[in-house]
Amino acid sequence: MNWLLLEIAGLFEVGFATCLGKAKESAGTTAAWWMAGFFVSLAISMYLLYRATQTLPIGTAYAVWTGIGAVGTVLVGIFIFREPVAFWRVFFLFTLIASIVGLKFVSH
Repeated sequence: MNWLLLEIAGLFEVGFATCLGKAKESAGTTAAWWMAGFFVSLAISMYLLYRATQTLPIGTAYAVWTGIGAVGTVLVGIFIFREPVAFWRVFFLFTLIASIVGLKFVSH
C-alpha cells in the first residue's frame, strides 16, 4: 500500500511542476489558479510522501518520489510544453526509469 501512496505522491509532484510551468505562461487570474493548483498538489504530494515513509526507507522513498517526478515532468515538458526530444535525453530518461524500478525491487 505504501508503494502505491509513494507512486501517487510522485504523480502529484509532476502536477505541481506542471502547474508552475503553466503559471509561468499565464497572467492574472489564470496564473493565480495555476499557483493554487501548485500549492494543492505540493501539499498532497508531501503528505503522501510522509505517509509512505512510515514503513519504507526514507532514502529509497525519496529517490523513487523524485525519480517519478523527474520522469513525469520531463514527459510533460516534451508533450505539453514542446521541449526538444533528443537521443541522449531519452536515453537518460530510460536509465532513470530503470533505476527507479531497480530501487523498488531491491528495497524491503
